[in-house]
Amino acid sequence: MKKMWLWLCVAALSLGALSLVGCGHTDEEMAGKQREIDKLQADLKAAKAQIADDQAKFSDTQNSLNTMREQLKAAGLGLAQSKSDSARLQQALSEYRTRADQLAVIEQRFRELRAKLDKLTQFGVKVEPRNNRLVIQLPGDILFDSGRDDLKAQGKDVLGQIAEVIRSDKDLMNRFFLVAGHTDNVKYPPGGPFKDNWGLSLARARQVLLFLVGEVKPGAKISGGGLNPTRWAAAGYGETDPVAGTMLQQSEADRKKNRRVELVVQPNVEEMLNLGNIH
Repeated sequence: MKKMWLWLCVAALSLGALSLVGCGHTDEEMAGKQREIDKLQADLKAAKAQIADDQAKFSDTQNSLNTMREQLKAAGLGLAQSKSDSARLQQALSEYRTRADQLAVIEQRFRELRAKLDKLTQFGVKVEPRNNRLVIQLPGDILFDSGRDDLKAQGKDVLGQIAEVIRSDKDLMNRFFLVAGHTDNVKYPPGGPFKDNWGLSLARARQVLLFLVGEVKPGAKISGGGLNPTRWAAAGYGETDPVAGTMLQQSEADRKKNRRVELVVQPNVEEMLNLGNIH
């Protein structure tokens, strides 16, 4: 009988009875037990739901990975190929950063040069990038009289100051320069000593070059620039490379800009980059 009685008590608890007479528990205690059972059942149900959700997400993720592997395989790309591409990309990014750092140094160097020559802007001297080369541009009218290749006193003074800036800069002294002569589009008169605009522009470039590589004479009012002749060359472009207007159509203001001599700083190998963002 005692065993039967205990069995009936346990059965009543599992069925959620609100009260049992003779089990030794009050209604309040039984209600608490029932709440515990309900909570455990709810927690179990939630845990099962979470497990099912996690299993579904895992299955979806696995399916996605399988799909991606199939797509890579279909494209002829395996995991090893992907790693190789990633390595090449990292190498390219590293090389880009290196070139960007080099360009930053070059830009700073050229800005410093322009700052040193700022005092000559009153004479129309400009320092600017052109055709991916750094150019010191001098108006032809301060250097020469019309149709002539004899350097004017003012032109020699300006060239002397430019030469002094270059001499004081170790990097510039070791650079190669091209002296480029340019004319406007007015045709050279027949029978003139220079034959044509090419001849005139080349003769003027030559005179500028000879002055810049000439000997510096201490105490002399005007002397040469003292630059290394092995790093300088001259060229004449005639009217073929205008900076204003076109070869066929130029206003008088355009012609004034096109009559010029340029000292072109030749780039080093690491400077074979786009200098267009130097302002």
